[in-house]
Amino acid sequence: MYQITTLSNGIRIVHKEIDSEVSYCGMIINTGTRDESENQHGIAHFTEHLLFKGTRKRKTFQILNRMENVGAEIDAYTSKEETCVTVAFLNEYYERTIDYINDIIFNSQFPEKEIIKEQDIIIDEINSYKDNPAEIIFDDFENFLYPNHSLGYNILGTKIQLKKYKINDFKKYTSEKYNTDQMVLCSIGNIKFDKLVKICKKYFEKNPGNYRTFIRESFSKKIIFNKIIKKNTYQTHCILGTYAYSVKEDKRLPLMLLTNYLGGSGMNSKLLTALREKKGLCYNIEANFNPYEDIGNFNIYFGVDKENTEKVIQLIYKELETLKIKGINDIQLSKIKKQFIGQMILTNSIHSNILISLGKSLLVYNQIETLQESVKEIETISSKEILEVANEILDIHNFSTLIYN
Repeated sequence: MYQITTLSNGIRIVHKEIDSEVSYCGMIINTGTRDESENQHGIAHFTEHLLFKGTRKRKTFQILNRMENVGAEIDAYTSKEETCVTVAFLNEYYERTIDYINDIIFNSQFPEKEIIKEQDIIIDEINSYKDNPAEIIFDDFENFLYPNHSLGYNILGTKIQLKKYKINDFKKYTSEKYNTDQMVLCSIGNIKFDKLVKICKKYFEKNPGNYRTFIRESFSKKIIFNKIIKKNTYQTHCILGTYAYSVKEDKRLPLMLLTNYLGGSGMNSKLLTALREKKGLCYNIEANFNPYEDIGNFNIYFGVDKENTEKVIQLIYKELETLKIKGINDIQLSKIKKQFIGQMILTNSIHSNILISLGKSLLVYNQIETLQESVKEIETISSKEILEVANEILDIHNFSTLIYN
């Protein structure tokens, strides 16, 4: 289903051929905010913005129009551990797309006037984010959870630090962190693999190999905190959580299943049923598992009327303690697996989602796991494994709390 090769400079290519008029390409780079040094806070996300603001051969308006003029859709994002640019386009524009991705990744010039404009745009983004406590509380929680470590950095950075950056800061960052052996060009489309590789060689192999020499600083100093921050909000916003497994630990899969059962996207999740449907206490409650390269975290978020905060916390803890003692029986587990697998298959029916999955899988595991293989892994998870994971992760004595009140 998937074909993989590595170019002479270390860039990997993964392709899935499909019969469609629309194709998808993306470059995923294994670098994000956790790779920022102390004086680079916010530069990973800032760099992603500036990739589209002018290269050696194209001005800003040419970059903007290069793909838009042929009906293509461009997207980009920065996370704690990766930077990604994706393009959806008509098949006939494959070479144009590869040329475009190569140009912005390797030839961006970071013009001073564009830096000044983007500073204000990102500061507006920060202000907008701060107006949404249901979003910013997740960043604050990780900031407290990973103190004095780049994993705790807010992706957007700070207003003060953003104002300090000059052209050479971005050139230094990309030369150090945009390593060719940490890049994957993902492709899903109606093109033969040999032809795609030929196009990729034409453009990407013009760039010399830039291999990673640094090692990410791992996080080990685990703490427990309980913090209340005063906010001018109508609701209390709260996160309860603790440390969890990394992306490379086998127990991550049972925890994903357990997280989805407790507070996934379904309206029938355990906590939503217990606290919203039965008690009418909160409109929104969710559980999340965020695995990183060397560590992860599990959390439960909810918004509630201020007078019900402690009541909801105690009800959540009661559900977790019950789960640790009783576990999940085989009949329940079968239903939970069926729901999770259905959600996963629906997600993977969207080609743009598959594109990201391909790149991340190759970056993290150096191989591609098919959907069928993932389903088989989930189906083998036992009730005993779920109980073991529940007792390791859902120990409320290890939970930290952040409350916006």
